[in-house]
Amino acid sequence: SIFGVYRASALGKGDVNDVLRPGKEMVAAGYCMYGSACTMVLTVGGNVRGFTLDPSLGEFVLTHPKIKCPPTGATYSVNEGNSRYWGGGMRQYVDHVKYHKEKPHALRYIGSMVADVHRTLLYGGTFSYPGDSKSPNGKLRLLYECFPMAYIMERAGGAASDGTQRILDVCCTGIHQRHPIHMGSEEDVEEIERFYREAAAGEDAR
Repeated sequence: SIFGVYRASALGKGDVNDVLRPGKEMVAAGYCMYGSACTMVLTVGGNVRGFTLDPSLGEFVLTHPKIKCPPTGATYSVNEGNSRYWGGGMRQYVDHVKYHKEKPHALRYIGSMVADVHRTLLYGGTFSYPGDSKSPNGKLRLLYECFPMAYIMERAGGAASDGTQRILDVCCTGIHQRHPIHMGSEEDVEEIERFYREAAAGEDAR
């Protein structure tokens, strides 16, 4: 479960225009992850905090008081089953981290955005759902998937981009709008952006 919170633009009943805004205007975001433990991660604009459900109490207990995403990591998370459809920037980045780094990055992909981003938030690396020739806008929803997770990632010291711009600067124009996303360790996301720039420059030079 993922959620983001905006401040209402006026008193009274809110409407859709209160959320069709850039993600940087959110004031809080969080998610719950269900598994062997029920975990809730939350930020209200300051530190990112993690809570774990204690079934004996029926309450969430603060277990991670200040989550910080490492500046770089050793894993990448993306559905490589779609690699045949990727553009040059994404292909070159994955090729680089797999074969050309002194210590190659390991692929870690569960297929659940929350679980993959949660691991990336704690241990670093990148999570990507890029646009490609089959789905140019990716598959993830900007308003209620990309924005809240990007907001959390940035508050934890990480970064989130679509390859060319900061995700939270994008203006949402529709509730179910889709958008490409890369998020995780700041240095690793900057590296993805570099490969996108180089790929675009190569295409422009043709």
